[in-house]
Amino acid sequence: MDQLFTDQLERLREHHFLILFWAAEAEVKGLKYNITNAFDDLKDLGITRTKQSVMGYVESLYMLCFIDLKEERNRKNIYLAEHGAEALEALVKNSNFKTKKSRFMEGM
Repeated sequence: MDQLFTDQLERLREHHFLILFWAAEAEVKGLKYNITNAFDDLKDLGITRTKQSVMGYVESLYMLCFIDLKEERNRKNIYLAEHGAEALEALVKNSNFKTKKSRFMEGM
């Protein structure tokens, strides 16, 4: 299982990392981070242009059990799952990606 987790981490891209990071940051701040926020943030950084792409990024993280999605007040909120926290920790320790500011978080 360790090798599987390592292989999963190696396939993650910056957009996956940022969604994990921002979901964790939102939880620490007591905020609800949703797919629309992720789209706005990634679009603002020039990483994506379509919400469909973000849906694919989020779905892949969900399928890897790195995030949980909950329908709350007509929004799909993103929560970091236990394995997602482990993945985020590993990615930060390995310095695979740099953190970037979320426009949503900055505005709160």
